[in-house]
Parts: sequence; structure tokens; C-alpha cells
Amino acid sequence: MKKINLVTKLKTKWGISRNLDFILIMLAFSFAGLAVSFSRRPICHFLGVDQKIALWIKILVNVPLFVLLYQVWLITFGCLLGQFTFFWEREKKLGRFLVKVFGRSRTD
Repeated sequence: MKKINLVTKLKTKWGISRNLDFILIMLAFSFAGLAVSFSRRPICHFLGVDQKIALWIKILVNVPLFVLLYQVWLITFGCLLGQFTFFWEREKKLGRFLVKVFGRSRTD
């Protein structure tokens, strides 16, 4: 049985051929995650979401906010690393999925 490594699988799935593109895309994912983790504390402090607030309120604020912030950082770092097209296509796909899941159903 032939073993295909993870890098080859991801390059095929993402439709990229160059190793440099793969490295730049992985760097953009990494930088976006780091940026969100470094910006979490100042943003929570600014919004007043600190340790004195109930856990469920923190979750209701943090999850949507930081998912959105991650997407913004991802596009930013993707653009800076020359991979804007790749990340923009991913964002459009995510947007279509969210509209499909959370969009209003038309029954008229």
C-alpha cells in the first residue's frame, strides 16, 4: 500500500503545486493564530471581559469575536505573504457555508 504524506495531501486538496506556496500558507496560518493569541488579553481588557465575569458570558463574547479576528488576521497575513487569492477563496467558501447554515429559509 502506497503511503502519501500529509504535505502532498494538503497540496492536492488546496490545489497548489509549489512547496514555497505551501510553506507561505502554513506561515500565514501560524502567524494568524499567534496574532489572535497575543491580542486576546488587550481586547478582553478593553471590552471589560475579565476574570470577574461569568464563564458563559466570556464564551459568548470570546468565541465569535476571536473567530472573526482570526479570519481578519488570516487574510492580512495571507496578503502580506503573497497568498491572498488562496485565503480569499477560503473566506468565500466559509461565507457561503455560514449563509447556508445560518441564513433565513424562504418559505414564501
